[in-house]
Order: sequence, then C-alpha cells, then structure tokens
Amino acid sequence: MDKVRAKKHLGQHFLTDESVAKNIADTLTLEGYKKVLEIGPGMGVLTKYILDKPTETFVVEIDTESVDYLHAHYPKLHDHIFAQDFLKFDIVSAFKQEPFAVIGNFPYNISTQIVFRALELRDYIPEFSGMFQKEVAERICEKKGTKAYGILSVLTQAFYETEYLFTVDEHVFNPPPKVKSGVMRMRRKEDYSLPCNEKLFFTVVKTAFNQRRKTLRNSLKGYNLPDEIRAEEVFNLRPEQLDYKEFIELTKKIEAYGV
Repeated sequence: MDKVRAKKHLGQHFLTDESVAKNIADTLTLEGYKKVLEIGPGMGVLTKYILDKPTETFVVEIDTESVDYLHAHYPKLHDHIFAQDFLKFDIVSAFKQEPFAVIGNFPYNISTQIVFRALELRDYIPEFSGMFQKEVAERICEKKGTKAYGILSVLTQAFYETEYLFTVDEHVFNPPPKVKSGVMRMRRKEDYSLPCNEKLFFTVVKTAFNQRRKTLRNSLKGYNLPDEIRAEEVFNLRPEQLDYKEFIELTKKIEAYGV
C-alpha cells in the first residue's frame, strides 16, 4: 500500500507537513500518564513522532484502509491498533482503567463530539491535545464575553486548563480543507471535582446557551425558581457573561431549591 485514499464522509484531511506533525506530537507533556491514544492516525504522519516518546502508543482508527496501512508500515503498533469508533469504543476497559493522554489530527465533522466524549472520560484523561478546525480550537479556549464563547468553552474549562497553541494553514493537508486549523491542549486540573451536582451543571450550561440571546431569567425559567432568586443580578445576564466558576455558583443556587 503506497497511500490511503482520503474519504470525505470520514472527514479525512491527511497532514503532509512533517514539522507540523512533530510540533503536534511535542504538545504532549508526558506528565501523569504512560499511555497515549491517537485518534484517527490515517497514514501515521503524527504517529511516527508519538512513537518516539517514552510512552506506550495506541491508535484508534475506524477506516479499514488506514488500519491496513498502519499494520503494513508501523510494526511498532502491533497489537496497539484499535479498529474501532472512538465515540463508541470502551477504551477504559481496554486500558484496564489506567490513565492515558489523547492526541490527534481530529476529523472536523466529529471533533466536538470527541471533546464531549473525552469529558465523559475525564477521570482517565489527564491530558488532551491536537488539531481541530481553528474556530473549534479557539472556542474551547475562549474566555467569557465573546460570541465564540459557549457550551464547549464552559464545560472544558470547568475540568481542564485550556491553551490555544498555534495555527496551521490549509496547504499542509491533502486534500486541503477550506478552513484553517488550530492546535490546542487541555490539561486536567489538579482538583477537577465540582462543588455542585455535575449532571445539573451540564444541564444548566446547555439550557442557558441553547437560548444564548436571552437573559438567564428567561432561558432558565423552566426550573421554576422562586421570584426572590430570579430577582438576583446574575439572572439579568446572558450566558456568555458567566465563566465556569459563575456557572457553578448558579448551579448551586438552583440545586439549593430542590431542582
């Protein structure tokens, strides 16, 4: 096999610039884990640099043609290739509940789903880094008060320190995407437990941003809070005006009234 054919339905854009691939691999700090999982390795341009790290490298790939290519060209990956869909795969059991980092040149069509799945697995993922569509990478790292700030920003920043690292131009891919790419890193906080009901926190954040042009008084009226609580200043704000800490405090208020 000389190369893998990029498949549009899988959102494949193969990175061709070796220096960019090495820079992405070097976003790994190697702290707090001994295993690394690369999502969607394709033909392994990033994989080869991860394999140089003093960690055990695994890859998860849904494209059978890419799986065959990796078996043929990367003998180090023997027994380390999961021919699975990361979004549905029980990676925690496969890793025997050991911590692991996640990295990848993520398919743009499912990149936010990958982040949400990683948040579900946050107890096992101390570090997450890689390349996204630029606006998605920026959204993850965005601070309150902007149009880009949203659900993804609040939920990731509640559990991880997020950092936008660098931008990647379209011409270093085959086929080139129509947008620029951005590389970011998330490092799990030392104390990432929330002082509120986590399920309610997720629900409050999503409910608020689903009607982001409305004040919280209107977007959260379904919680049937007492008038004296809804009269508080925070309910005059729109969701993009609250950081994750303020959403935690808001959740605690709602929780205190039996929701």
